[in-house]
Amino acid sequence: MTDQIGIFDGHNDFLLRLLRAPGLRDKIWLTGEGKGHLDLPRMKAGGMIGGFFAVYIPSPPEPAMIDMDRAMENPPYDLPLPSPVPLSAAQPVAAAMIGHLMWMERTGTLTICRSAAELRATVAAGRIAAILHFEGAEPIGDDLDALHLWHAAGLRSLGPVWSRPTLFGHGVPFRYPSDPDTGPGLTEAGKRLIRECNRLKIMVDLSHLNGKGFDDVAAISDAPLVATHSNAHAVTPLSRNLTDRQLDMIRDSDGMVGLNFGNIFLRPDGRQETITDWDPLLRHLDYLIGRLGEDRVGFGSDFDGTSVPAGIGDAAGLPNLIAALRGHGYTDDLLRKLGHENWFALLERTWGA
Repeated sequence: MTDQIGIFDGHNDFLLRLLRAPGLRDKIWLTGEGKGHLDLPRMKAGGMIGGFFAVYIPSPPEPAMIDMDRAMENPPYDLPLPSPVPLSAAQPVAAAMIGHLMWMERTGTLTICRSAAELRATVAAGRIAAILHFEGAEPIGDDLDALHLWHAAGLRSLGPVWSRPTLFGHGVPFRYPSDPDTGPGLTEAGKRLIRECNRLKIMVDLSHLNGKGFDDVAAISDAPLVATHSNAHAVTPLSRNLTDRQLDMIRDSDGMVGLNFGNIFLRPDGRQETITDWDPLLRHLDYLIGRLGEDRVGFGSDFDGTSVPAGIGDAAGLPNLIAALRGHGYTDDLLRKLGHENWFALLERTWGA
């Protein structure tokens, strides 16, 4: 049963849905409105015990970005990146999204976890365990003062970039076929950010960094290397997926990768069209486990941030995934590792017990 497995997820964009629907929080979170991928009822139905809740600052509409979805249906493609978002625009949005997560905590259904012990205690108490994550460091300035502010608010995981550039570094464009070596690495401010994240025990997420940025983090960081929602480049040669060299570096650091459920990251042809069978997902998961080992792979759904296979559909469809993995030969011991035990152990290695 999925509830025996317990799914702790490496990435979702649910807070963006709340940001875009002011006044509807109760309906969206507590009772569910049937839209998107995630809400409390569907998490419970799917056996989800928690996950990383991302603060992502949306880009203003730009003409070059309007046809992204259409382009992704016709590989090869090389999509332009949005313009940087200034600090003054990013900080109010981040504050609003964190406010939504804190409201969710006040309902008594969820706890924002700041330590591994609190994570385990929250799950044992039957509440959703949430980790506050920044997908892109736009709400932080060069002096890093805001990093300490957000840390005090509960921030425990941070990706220096989404894909557009920040003052800290450069992300990968959505490009197929392509490897992640797409530009310069971390700036000097970015290197200081990584060191301060290490000091504060904030997990650093590599998912959207380009190849040189990945290498810069690996050279600086004293923590395990983690990609919360990325897949295997050897299966799908998309710029956002991880090469064998990167996977080996993650393995050697005793880090972890969360499997992204996004169709575009799973399909070998790089298209966004919805997957209707389990084969692409199984190929990626088998590959990641073969490269990283059973103790360094989990799930990083990207719910509410991408389109996912029809067999999953939304959070309530996770039992279908578990059944498919059992049918593929995965044991319950392995499924528990993938479901939550690997994430919990990784966070203990990163944050301390």
